[in-house]
Amino acid sequence: MTKTTRARYTLEFKQEAVRLVEGGQSQASVAKTLGLVEQTLFNWVKASRQGRLTGADSKPVSTEQMEITRLRAELARVKMERDILG
Repeated sequence: MTKTTRARYTLEFKQEAVRLVEGGQSQASVAKTLGLVEQTLFNWVKASRQGRLTGADSKPVSTEQMEITRLRAELARVKMERDILG
């Protein structure tokens, strides 16, 4: 039997994901863009609104992974703008 390890995310990563949702993007699109389960993102947004979002016990995400995440989020934003304007 193979043991599955849970992904861990830094506080900064979680805050960026929440910021994208609060910036007007849907939770579904942000979750898909960042490769998250939608329920996980929902929990982060809820915790953030209650002032309980944490990530101190998490392993840091690599610099490359954070850049990929940022670029995916930017791409999603640009696509949304294109669809609205196009």
